[in-house]
Amino acid sequence: MKVKVIGGGLAGCEAAWQLAQAGVETELYEMKPVKFSPAHKYNGLAELVCSNSLKADRIGSAAGMLKEEMRRLGSLTMECAQLSKVSAGGALAVDREKFSDLVTEKIKSHPLITLVSQEVMEIPLDENVIVATGPLTSEKLAEDIQKLCGDYLSFHDAAAPIVTFDSLDKNLVFFASRYGRGEADYINCPMNKEEYETFYNELVNAESAPLKEFEKEHFKVYEGCMPIEVLAKRGADTMRFGPLKPVGLTDPRTDKRPYAVVQLRAENSEGTLYNLVGFQTNLKFGEQKRVFSLITGLQNAEFVRYGVMHRNTFINSTKLLDKNFRMRKHKNIFFAGQITGVEGYIESAASGIFAGLSMARQIKGLADVTLPETTMLGALCNYISDETVTDFQPMGCNMGILPELPERIRDKKLKYEKLAERGLNDLDEVLKDI
Repeated sequence: MKVKVIGGGLAGCEAAWQLAQAGVETELYEMKPVKFSPAHKYNGLAELVCSNSLKADRIGSAAGMLKEEMRRLGSLTMECAQLSKVSAGGALAVDREKFSDLVTEKIKSHPLITLVSQEVMEIPLDENVIVATGPLTSEKLAEDIQKLCGDYLSFHDAAAPIVTFDSLDKNLVFFASRYGRGEADYINCPMNKEEYETFYNELVNAESAPLKEFEKEHFKVYEGCMPIEVLAKRGADTMRFGPLKPVGLTDPRTDKRPYAVVQLRAENSEGTLYNLVGFQTNLKFGEQKRVFSLITGLQNAEFVRYGVMHRNTFINSTKLLDKNFRMRKHKNIFFAGQITGVEGYIESAASGIFAGLSMARQIKGLADVTLPETTMLGALCNYISDETVTDFQPMGCNMGILPELPERIRDKKLKYEKLAERGLNDLDEVLKDI
């Protein structure tokens, strides 16, 4: 039985590789060099566009943990990255062209993979398919995906920053909902007039990330989801009548209403991650760290995701996919890569590994593999398939999505090492069975 994989990026190549390694005949469709997206220039597969870095390599980091899981799952990306790496301190960075050439050669030389240079316009619903077309899916195929997914397709990514609960200064923030309505669902970061004005001045003078040419025409859609820095530039008090309004809140430290309040809302059911409400932004990541750390209680905040506002085609996976990246209503169709809402190169590649592995097992009539939630890839699988999520946004790997350790460890470095050790041990137990 044959599988069609659509998209020759990291996710598609990993999915095709897993299928072929499992003995499944695979056709990998990539529209280059017949047609290029606005961001792609190189003819080869697995082209790295934004950066040549695959993030930190140490095991005691989220990226390092995920990469080690990928190696143990037989990752093509990790194999080729090792052969094309360049010096980058503690990160894994590669020679982009050499990396792409290595992946392309591996794919082309595998006897069970046929590389087809052709733009796919629609998904064949009666065949086994893995859709891994990335955030710049071509227009015709995006329209067909829209038909398949209904209203669960987004063409733009407007997300606020996310911080870890552990990194907040609990002495300066307080839990409360406005006017005491319902549960104390929000963490409130109160500001006095001086603190607000300092924050405001830094925000309106912060440097924004440049938009690519093909994104500029789409940026106007954000009028209903205004970047916080654009809102601030409309007047010194505009934010205080918008997302930073203090009405209905009393700071328990002063028994008074603050001058302004930034609210944080839980991002996951465990309460380990919180997003900054109303803080969609197009500021450069370094500027976000600098400016948003001026907010009361966020002085030492750990940002696991920075705000983004750019063109990014992704499906509302929590309503469409299960933990194996398979459509709930179309069992023969899987998705993989950034189109599923995993954010980043290695996250995309990892999702391709698991989608390919899961499809291969399904074709062979084998039981699904469920990755432990203690693994980074397992936690990402849970994130993209959590049906309780009401406002799904892309997410990269981070330690905040892992379950807490049974014991409390104050030293963050040691804690992360313990989390990684636990996850890798749990993964090894699963690999014994498959």
